[in-house]
Amino acid sequence: MEPAVSISDLADEIRDGRRAAVSRAVTLVESSLPEHRLQARELIAGLPAPERPAVRVGISGVPGVGKSTFIEALGIRLTAAGHRVGVLAVDPSSSRTGGSVLGDKTRMPRLATDEHAFVRASPSAGTLGGVARATSQAMLVLEAAAYDVVVVETVGVGQSETTVAGMVDTFVLLTLARTGDQLQGIKRGILELADVVAVNKADSVGGSDREAEARTAARELAGALRMVHGRERAPAVVTCSGLTGTGVEAVWDQVLAHRESLGPDGVAGKRAEQQQEFAWALVRDELEHRLRASEGVRRVRAEVMHLVLTGGLPAVEAADQILAAYDGDAGRPSRVN
Repeated sequence: MEPAVSISDLADEIRDGRRAAVSRAVTLVESSLPEHRLQARELIAGLPAPERPAVRVGISGVPGVGKSTFIEALGIRLTAAGHRVGVLAVDPSSSRTGGSVLGDKTRMPRLATDEHAFVRASPSAGTLGGVARATSQAMLVLEAAAYDVVVVETVGVGQSETTVAGMVDTFVLLTLARTGDQLQGIKRGILELADVVAVNKADSVGGSDREAEARTAARELAGALRMVHGRERAPAVVTCSGLTGTGVEAVWDQVLAHRESLGPDGVAGKRAEQQQEFAWALVRDELEHRLRASEGVRRVRAEVMHLVLTGGLPAVEAADQILAAYDGDAGRPSRVN
């Protein structure tokens, strides 16, 4: 963030809907630097609540399912209809190196340059707490900038799906038609999270009749989901093609139908519960941050980890020693002599 811009000035620019200010604010809330974390809290506290809650949608699916193509097709249709669309792509980071792909902006070139859209790929930094803190606050920034549709994309290969599902109104799972058992490549857990399921690539591009395969897969999925959830609670299953645009509006209609089924009170109640969980996520993230920054932990960490690596110390005792070092650093009684 540019130091010349004050937090109050940044908040004013966000309220004016300036994309550059939104970008700086998202960078700020993603930062793990202590001074930036304090500034981010000040910023969020100073942002106005939107007049109407934005539609928050989570979209997930395994790599290759066509999430970016679908989101771009959906986003372009929504901006053409007068909406302002924000896209936050949670990019998986290595827990060892912190490296990430961050390629979604390049895969959504038309939407990224749409003046009524904002596209941001954000590294998860290897921690679910980091996802919850950064993404939840980034959504508030987008809503304050009058983006009335906020899409959170996640890659669909880890626990971040549960985290993202816990911060949106509607969770959409994109999948593909497969030969044989259509359910084999889909985790039961993510199916249980889904409010809408869309079988993507339902088209005849390349000469194969993938549209018919998609319809067959959708029927099988719908039947399986009725067995899991019951007929009344089973999520809708539709087919679409992000590449051709066929069925994209039908997916959006199902998102709105799900939101309508919740009703205003249901959406408000869901968000209140999400705020409660978000508070605990912030606590967990802050505790991990303080643990890593602790001088006491730094003094013992290398030796303790070396002993674990060489078999000289069980992991349980190593954890106790690290926590004891943190407790002592924080002025609390140590649990280990």
